[in-house]
Amino acid sequence: MKRIPWTLVVFAVAFFVPWLGSRFYTFIATDVAILALFALSLNLLLGYTGLVSFGHAAYFGIGAYTSAIMMKTLGLPFWLAWPAAGLAGGLFALVFGFFCVRLTKIYFAMLTLAFAQIVWAVCFKWNDVTGGEQGMPNVPYPSLGWMAAIPGLDGFRVGDRFYLLTLTLVAIAVAALRRIVASPFGRILTLIRENPERAEFIGIDVRRYQLAAFSIAGIFAGLAGSLFGIFNRGVFPDFAYWTKSAEVLIMTILGGMGHFWGPAVGAAALTILNLQITAYTEYWPLILGSILILLLFAFPGGLVGTTVDLARRLRGGTRGNGGRDARRP
Repeated sequence: MKRIPWTLVVFAVAFFVPWLGSRFYTFIATDVAILALFALSLNLLLGYTGLVSFGHAAYFGIGAYTSAIMMKTLGLPFWLAWPAAGLAGGLFALVFGFFCVRLTKIYFAMLTLAFAQIVWAVCFKWNDVTGGEQGMPNVPYPSLGWMAAIPGLDGFRVGDRFYLLTLTLVAIAVAALRRIVASPFGRILTLIRENPERAEFIGIDVRRYQLAAFSIAGIFAGLAGSLFGIFNRGVFPDFAYWTKSAEVLIMTILGGMGHFWGPAVGAAALTILNLQITAYTEYWPLILGSILILLLFAFPGGLVGTTVDLARRLRGGTRGNGGRDARRP
């Protein structure tokens, strides 16, 4: 029996969201798509390389500001600004990562946070370039008039067209990430996560591979930040603040780090939970925190990880429980 191509099914369903006719659904779908890419970029570090970054929002913010400056201040087109945002995120990640990967565990995590706070402080204070505390409002949408020539899209609103553009670009970025983690490079990252000492013993330059993963994660975070700034019609220092790093970290853990689609599921779950809870109570941080704690206890491997383990057990396998069934008398 052939496996169902769930990836194509999900993207196909997502593609038809604008045809539902609701701006609300399109808004939520755009938000989820961008945050999913952001969370997937962190998963390359956390899930595949075993590096816990508390400052991943730095590259998200750098990408957002790079794109906004190029489009709003310099008047350059989106097709130049978007890849430049990824390049800027990757270059800063390369520089910061050069120092971070020299440390391990909690020292690595705290240094990533320190660099992220430096980025936030620069964005907050550099009024002439970043707009300082007020940020950069009124970031323009890319020119999407060409979409009107495509049958079925001529009557779409600008937000609907931007959603389709975002979905297409996110799909391309996700496909690239998928190829990376499935490549020999990705398998080496997994080996480093499992046992860095053994990897180093067999001749792998662990620090170089960790730095490469750090830089690649910064590229995709920068790409996500660019789309997020345009989507919000403005870029602000909070994009690079530590709370944004905590948010994407929660998404990754909630969905299931180490599973490729886990962070994307976590991004969707956290976005929808946040939306629903804030609509009903002003005490949403308390309620949201309590629900997240319950979910993490109920799904210790994340939503995707626990679901995969359960499916394996139902098929009669022993991989999901570490082989404990095979040892029972």
